[in-house]
Parts: sequence; structure tokens; C-alpha cells
Amino acid sequence: MSKRCYYEVLEVERTVDDGVLKSAFRKKAMEHHPDRNQGDPHAEARFKEVNEAYSVLSDPQKRAAYDRYGHAGMNGQSAGPGGFGGFSGGAQGFSNVEDIFSEMFGDIFGQQRRPNGPQRGADVRFDYEISLEQAYKGADIEINVPTTMTCDVCNGSGAKPGTRPQTCQTCGGAGRVRASNGFFAVERTCPSCNGQGQTIKDACNACHGHGQVRQNKTLNVHIPAGVDDGARILLKGEGQAGAKGGPKGDLYIFLAVAEHDIFERDGLDLHCTIPVPMETAVLGGTMEVPCLMGGENC
Repeated sequence: MSKRCYYEVLEVERTVDDGVLKSAFRKKAMEHHPDRNQGDPHAEARFKEVNEAYSVLSDPQKRAAYDRYGHAGMNGQSAGPGGFGGFSGGAQGFSNVEDIFSEMFGDIFGQQRRPNGPQRGADVRFDYEISLEQAYKGADIEINVPTTMTCDVCNGSGAKPGTRPQTCQTCGGAGRVRASNGFFAVERTCPSCNGQGQTIKDACNACHGHGQVRQNKTLNVHIPAGVDDGARILLKGEGQAGAKGGPKGDLYIFLAVAEHDIFERDGLDLHCTIPVPMETAVLGGTMEVPCLMGGENC
């Protein structure tokens, strides 16, 4: 039996971004989890299929190979050449699948989330347009990326200097409270601390208690020669700042190759249309044609 398309498994479009992809995975994982479908002999297979689809599509390098070659690109081989020699990056996946299961099934597996612990910063997507010449030859560019940085005034605590956050008295620092509903105990986010497990009496004036501030960050980025339209470049640790001492997220730069006035790209080939005089078309002859680099004729 042939494998289903990974995008169909998660019911997402091929242009899906990482946030929507993660949400779709959570929904499907909960829907097909064997513990929720006891007695269904096909539940485990569907659950494994969902897990396999997300493990590929959440990894930029694997996703690029899958988009180009389909399931054949997942047979332990590299993505192969592409464009003017291809693009290969040190891209790695997003959040670990087990971390997502921990969020969804924490009570089932006996794990509790710790709201006071370090939290990893969010990944950032940045779209950048390059010329056909830059795609062919490569380039070093400078970009300004809007992101969040740890507040220097309070060192990320969110509290006014000289003070510190206090453990929430409503939830005891757990971030969640239980309410009885007949025979059942329902757990919900603590309304006093909004699930943070801490309250701030005197907020930092610089970040207004958030522990982070929005800033533009300037980065120098190397674009390798031969990138395709839609290629992604990963910069580890250049995403949004983590909370409570957590690590920064990653930055993903999505490249778009602009249309050229003369040339049209078709895989490894360049096409251009040149007017030919009637006598040359009939009798033959030699003509000069433009070159991509340097503006010289060849």
C-alpha cells in the first residue's frame, strides 16, 4: 500500500507555515492517539503516520527534499542537486515531537509543566528578495529583523530593579488551578497569574513587566551560490528571546528570487528572447547575446 501525502495526512496546504503545521499536528495526534481510541485496531497506525508526517515537514531540510522528490527523497539519501548546483544548509527541525506530546498528554504520562522554568524563544520567519545574479553567484547581505530581546533593565524578570516576581498565592506557583465539577476535577489556567506561576507587584518601566522588548536586529547573512526560489537559510539562536533564562529561538530566512528583465530561469537553464533580423534568420549568421554576469555580450 502506497504512503499518503504527508500534507494530506495533516490536512494542510503545501504552503503551510510552521505555526499552523504544529497546530495541525497537535490536533491530529490527539485525534488518533491510541489511548483515546482503545479498541480501534487502526489507531496506532494512523498515529504513527501523523508522527512520521510531522517529523519530516517540521524539519526544513527534510521538507525541502520531500517537496522536491516526494517519499523517494526520504529513503536515506540527500536531497540531491537543485538550481545552480543546489542549496544545502545546516537546517534542523523545530520543537521536538516529544515536547509537543508532553504539552498535550502531560497528565497521561505523569509529567507536569513548570511555568517558572526556562522557556525557549519562538522561531522567526523573515522573507527576503534577491536578484537572479545573487542567486547564481551568491552574496553577502545585511538584514534588519524585527524581533524580541531580553530586557536589559530587569534582565528578563519583568520586575522593577531591586524587586523580583513573587510566587502566585492562588496557584502556589503551579500556573494552574483545579475546580470541582461533580465527580470530576477540571484543571484550568490560573486567573491570577495567567499561568505564569508568578505575579509582579512592581513592573519594570522599560518592558512593562514582559521581560522582553521589541527591537530591530541587524545581521550579516551569506547567501550561497545556486539557491533556488523558496530556499530557506537557518540561523541558530537568532530568533526571539527565551523567557526566564530560556534559549533563543531560531531565525529562518526565506529567499525569493526576483524576476529578471532579460532572463527567465528554468531549473539549471536560463532562457532569453532575442530579436533576429530577417536576413540572419534566412541566411544564418553570428549574433551577440547578453550574459547574466557583468553586462557583457558573449
